[in-house]
Amino acid sequence: MSFRKRNVGLSGPSSSNQKIGLEASTNPISGVRSSPLDGRLTTSTGTSSLDDLLGHSGLALANSLLIEENGTTEFSTTLLRYFTAEGVVQGHKVHIVGVGESWARDLPGLSGPVREDTARLESRTRAEKERMKIAWRYERLGDFGAGLASARAPPAVHRDPKVDASSNANQAEPATFCHAFDLTKRLTVPDPKIFNFIPVRQASQLGSPFQSILQSLKDHLTAAPKSMLHRLLIPNLLSPAIYPPDCSTPQHILQFLHSLRALLRQYPTQLVIMMTLPLMLYPRSTGLVRWMELLSDGVIELSPFPHSDQAAPPTASGAATAQEEKPQGLVKVHRLPVFSEKGGGPLSGDDLAFTVSRRKFVIKPFNLPPVEGDTEAQHGEGGGKPTKVDIDF
Repeated sequence: MSFRKRNVGLSGPSSSNQKIGLEASTNPISGVRSSPLDGRLTTSTGTSSLDDLLGHSGLALANSLLIEENGTTEFSTTLLRYFTAEGVVQGHKVHIVGVGESWARDLPGLSGPVREDTARLESRTRAEKERMKIAWRYERLGDFGAGLASARAPPAVHRDPKVDASSNANQAEPATFCHAFDLTKRLTVPDPKIFNFIPVRQASQLGSPFQSILQSLKDHLTAAPKSMLHRLLIPNLLSPAIYPPDCSTPQHILQFLHSLRALLRQYPTQLVIMMTLPLMLYPRSTGLVRWMELLSDGVIELSPFPHSDQAAPPTASGAATAQEEKPQGLVKVHRLPVFSEKGGGPLSGDDLAFTVSRRKFVIKPFNLPPVEGDTEAQHGEGGGKPTKVDIDF
């Protein structure tokens, strides 16, 4: 009968996993942080409201996002430009399929980092205004125990200034995860080599028209270091203005999406994908689009409102206040990265709408305006106490 010491650990594949984890912690990727839900690595889409909608405060690495849009507008292209601009600022490698260098010249410029959500600031000011009126009597007294603490303060400790300087140098400010962009400005690209423009070639007799795209992406992923994040952008997928007719056949486009999914799983910390699809040319009722949605990790649909030349008041257009900008379309979430793969659905059951202004792209809950003619609901006069006449029945 053989015996073994209990303190001796067995060598196995876990040791190599620990080394990989140590290397990832010592060499963090710029613009990447852990998800607050399960700790998986995420990166920002350049739009803070879209990051919140995806559930992990960003787009999880090794995932793809398909943005569908009805009509002839280009709101989905605006989200792609935000996604591209965020990658340029963070120093990521950006791959753009089917468009030339002129497309990257219209990227929105920096407006400043997103420090705190506007809704949180509004709720904080609202809470301060609704504070109890009697509390002003006690505000002059200060916090409870503050006088005792100041009276019994410990003696001052003389520290070495060299030690303080070294500690302050080690405590550097955290890098900005999501930046704010202004559509009226233009982003200055520090290095043009950060872009990789991949043209769409005609289909040959032996291969698929997407083969050159996959080969270019594989070459860059293999040659780049593991600390480099790659962003793949595919604007207006299957548009006749960019792609030849053979690309819309199921054996080509579905095989292409299968290959992209395989690359995402092969490089789980180095690749994220965002695509747009015009639903006016390829509606969701077709089986091809449904298969494309199944091969994508996340699917979001933008449905712009019909354009109206007549200026409508803010209360009739869906805006809550006169200062708030009216929504320009609805947002439907069909699939979410990670959640839909595990059998879950959208995190919120509320109707969502999007608003594109000069400085930001915002996705927020959509509330219907009061019924026209209901003056009490419009002016908020129906919130009083019920009278005796109202109680009798």
